[in-house]
Amino acid sequence: MISPARNLAFRVLKKVHAGGYASDLLHHEGLTAVSNVKAVSNVDSRDAGLAESIVMGVLRYQGQLDFLIGHFAGRKQPKLDLEVRIALHMAIYQLRYLDRIPPHAAVMESVELVKTGAKQSAAGFVNAVLRKVNRDPVKWPDRATELSLPPWMLARWDKQFGLEAAEKIARAALQEPEMNINADTGRQQDVGSQTIVPLLAIEPGMTLLDLCAAPGNKTAQAIAAGAHVIACDRYLKRLQEVPPDSERVVLDATKPLPFSKKFDRILIDAPCSGTGTLGRNPEIKWRLKPGDANIFAARQREILDQARRFMKPGGRIVYSTCSLENEENQNVVQSLRLRAETHLRLPGRDPGDGFFAAVITLV
Repeated sequence: MISPARNLAFRVLKKVHAGGYASDLLHHEGLTAVSNVKAVSNVDSRDAGLAESIVMGVLRYQGQLDFLIGHFAGRKQPKLDLEVRIALHMAIYQLRYLDRIPPHAAVMESVELVKTGAKQSAAGFVNAVLRKVNRDPVKWPDRATELSLPPWMLARWDKQFGLEAAEKIARAALQEPEMNINADTGRQQDVGSQTIVPLLAIEPGMTLLDLCAAPGNKTAQAIAAGAHVIACDRYLKRLQEVPPDSERVVLDATKPLPFSKKFDRILIDAPCSGTGTLGRNPEIKWRLKPGDANIFAARQREILDQARRFMKPGGRIVYSTCSLENEENQNVVQSLRLRAETHLRLPGRDPGDGFFAAVITLV
């Protein structure tokens, strides 16, 4: 038999490879992807926690795990069906990276997962490879493999931040993020994310236009600071998580905005590549390709250009992303020739996720 935890982890990882996001899929499958997970379906809390640990760990360490498959198979990067590779990833992660996992359970259940995935012919190969897995140190072929990061991404960060800072960012992405509660809102919110709204310098009674507001953590902060908030997002479903104390509006912020007044403060928490959140969303690093940051840049410029038309004289805009990439950050602000004071939080150097923020005033 295959345990509920490993069965669930296998199913979720397959869906991640098909384009889903791990945290959303874990939640959808009946889990809450946070520490001390509690089951709400037929998966008990212990199995839920193990499933989440396996899914997130496999995605964080995928670069190392790919190398280890070849290392223990005795041949470099063997060509494998997706189900076989996922089963090997899961088992090797449990055998080498987790404590208190019975080796026979990790091995035998991964073999059974291959069989249930209609890949019975590969079961013998999987079993043979996993019987060789141990915890002995290995010599990684390069820094990118050791840091479990695509080589192009590491090279990019080496150039942008320097080798030491780039390595700290990559190593931070291998760690499970801490769970933090914002004391002012009672919401779970990363400590890096909590630093953005204070840059608005909100005073009680101020009006705030919050574009790209979902899931509403920053909206809640602004309300707690005394702002009257109009919270906007592109999709009605996403606005359901935004605090009802705000006025919620469905709109596309790249288009002319439907307001007849200007605002004291404007927050643009722009859609981005999310490279500052790789510890929380590890699948991102395996999906992005060189040049993908430019995909978001045009939309980010359009949103910022629309927003600045609605700021009161002497007001303030905060443009922020959870990206580390210049194309989505400094370059967007500079392209519109805006005067800005910029802030950058780097994982491994600063607590929490990575964030960029530009405080913009117009003259």
